[in-house]
Amino acid sequence: MIEEDIIEGILKEGEKAPSTNQLVAYYKINPSTVLKGVNELVDEGILFKKRGVGMFVAEGARQKLVNQRRQSFKDEYVWKMIKEAEKLDITLPEIEEMISELKGRK
Repeated sequence: MIEEDIIEGILKEGEKAPSTNQLVAYYKINPSTVLKGVNELVDEGILFKKRGVGMFVAEGARQKLVNQRRQSFKDEYVWKMIKEAEKLDITLPEIEEMISELKGRK
C-alpha cells in the first residue's frame, strides 16, 4: 500500500507515512508483519525514520520504486510475451499492432 501510494503520488517525498499502528488497524494484520514490511522499506531506502516522530518518504523513493517496477514488468511480462510470440511466429510489428489496438480501447 505504501509503495503504491508513493508511485501514484498520494504520498510524496518528505511526507509522513502511515504509522505501523494505523496500518495494523486498517488492514487488521499482525503488527510484526507490518513492522517487517516497514523495515524492508527502510532498508531499501524508500522510508526513513525520525526518532519519536515517525516514518517519512525518502527523497528519490518514487523513482526508485518506478525503476524496480519497470524492471519487474520487463522480466515478468515482456519476457513471457516475447517467448510466447516466438512460439506462435508473431513478429515485432504484429506485437506493436496488437498493443496499439488494445491501447485504443481505453
